[in-house]
Amino acid sequence: MPEKTRIDRFIIIVLDGVGIGALPDADKYGDEGSNTLVNTGRAAGGLQLPNLARLGLGNLAEIPGVPPAERPAASYGKMAERSAGKDTTTGHWEIAGLILEKPFPVYPNGFPQELIEFFEEQIGRRVLGNKAASGTEIIAELGAEHMRTGYPIVYTSADSVFQIAAHEEIIPVEELYRLCQIARRLLTGEHAVARVIARPFIGRPGAFIRTPRRHDFSLPPPGPTILDILRENGFAVLAVGKIEDIFAGRGITRALPAANNMEGVDKTLECIKENGRGLIFTNLVEFDMVYGHRNNAAGYAEALAAFDRRLPEIIDALRPGDILIITADHGCDPTTASTDHSREYVPLLVYGQNVRPGVDLGTRQTFADAAATIAEVFQLPVPAGTSFAGDILPDNFVLRHLIPNP
Repeated sequence: MPEKTRIDRFIIIVLDGVGIGALPDADKYGDEGSNTLVNTGRAAGGLQLPNLARLGLGNLAEIPGVPPAERPAASYGKMAERSAGKDTTTGHWEIAGLILEKPFPVYPNGFPQELIEFFEEQIGRRVLGNKAASGTEIIAELGAEHMRTGYPIVYTSADSVFQIAAHEEIIPVEELYRLCQIARRLLTGEHAVARVIARPFIGRPGAFIRTPRRHDFSLPPPGPTILDILRENGFAVLAVGKIEDIFAGRGITRALPAANNMEGVDKTLECIKENGRGLIFTNLVEFDMVYGHRNNAAGYAEALAAFDRRLPEIIDALRPGDILIITADHGCDPTTASTDHSREYVPLLVYGQNVRPGVDLGTRQTFADAAATIAEVFQLPVPAGTSFAGDILPDNFVLRHLIPNP
């Protein structure tokens, strides 16, 4: 008899903000017409993504420069977000099997004055800003006054975030983190924003630059995710990039921070080359943070191409018992008037030596199908969603509860 197929590990790579078409309710979010991949490809005169095309990305939509594969090397589909919202935290939590019925609070007109006054009282100084704004624009606008007064800059966006920006020479980074921790303790109940974000910067007026020492202080997930379930059952959960921040450290056995996409790929490769059973969960942040939010379609296209050039390294590093899932957490269309996230479907590419190629997984009704698949393969409780393990795995696949790492 042929040997039973065994799956030891999943690698999920989240291309932050890489959506593939507006969801049916996108008009409620002001995002009708958004399609990050298609519109970016059109604006850039075509995307250069031969390796993603080989997996089947071009089979999901008519993406300029990305033709459909006649025989896709991966199983492919799209996923719809069932949770309310379009932010990073909600998207990642849903991928991990936690669906939110109520969106996080947002503050398009700034935070309530009484909340700001209470925060000022707690930190012993006034703040500047208190409005929705682009991070680069608000430090250009208020950076000089901040340097003169020492007052931190508080701002938000269309996401559920309370952001504090400070020049590293005026408020040292560790002090900025302390201010964020105070804000995190205050922002509960009706004001429980998804993330408090430290935004350090350097430079002089007219030439301010944000530094990579950003840090997110997230709410802990309100219920168990596949990360918690894996860790409780003895599996390794390796978090690359800002995954640790998004889950407030919950369910993670080891975290590997990464300042940019290429460092994220490097750290992911390090993890893949290790022996291990469980999950490697990576966020590649620059599509969203550097290009989507700044409406830089050309830069976005090049960032996609840079990831595509590294994809063969990732595929070559995979072990026979690995399954690679490439997806996203929301859209961030750089071609629309908005600089915010967009409520979109996300791509789903599933690849591995034991994964059936060319299976059309259709349009999944929730991002949580990824977590449900991991749970079924490892014979663990399913947090939410519908597994597609039966679609992608061969007939000789055996469900087995893996022995934890020694």
